[in-house]
Amino acid sequence: RIIRSSQYLTQLDATWLLLNCTHSRSIRASPSLPMPSLPFRSSPPSPWYNPAGVGKGTLIEMLMKHFPNEQFGFSVSHTTRKPREGEVDGKHYHFTTVDAIKKEIDDGKFVEYAEVHGNYYGTSVQSVESVQKGGKICVLDIDVQGVRAVKKSSLECTYCFIAPPSMEALEKRLRGRGTETEEAITKRLKNSKEELEYGNEEGNFDKVFVNDDLEKTFAQVVESFKGWYPHLKE
Repeated sequence: RIIRSSQYLTQLDATWLLLNCTHSRSIRASPSLPMPSLPFRSSPPSPWYNPAGVGKGTLIEMLMKHFPNEQFGFSVSHTTRKPREGEVDGKHYHFTTVDAIKKEIDDGKFVEYAEVHGNYYGTSVQSVESVQKGGKICVLDIDVQGVRAVKKSSLECTYCFIAPPSMEALEKRLRGRGTETEEAITKRLKNSKEELEYGNEEGNFDKVFVNDDLEKTFAQVVESFKGWYPHLKE
């Protein structure tokens, strides 16, 4: 069957997730919040999830380039963390404040949100709508909390998880980036271990990719997408 018609690609900062929804229905932000809806149909969304440092961003870029003519659209997440070097507001993230994002969450303007490493991350309804209205596969970048939220929504999705070959390999990659403090690395590794346990638990994901070789993993992702979305053109 076709997965995530407007597809969401979700990520956690260490492992990698990919969600594919069969078709867009109304989206429920959270059990305690108002229920926003998307009043149109499109290809199912595809969320990607990965713990920090697994290469999710690189894989998404490769996927978009492999299938030309903007067949995919990236749903830009909101975050309250500070921009990293090279990040552009509105392209990599919508950078916002805690007060602003909390208000919009209370107003039911988010499909999902989560607090990760002391910062808020979330996917707005407007961000998903803008991609779906263009008839594209919507790519979402969310963490495991976001995955749980989407699972509680009315979206029908296929969930894929991209994991590192080992915790040792993940730690080496995180340290090699040189962008984190020792405290931050320790915290990320602790969270990543819990995320990997969730990702590998039977029934949580429809597809698990182990990213031990980028090109090999990408080839597997492409084949999976071609099966989920027969209309994609290379």
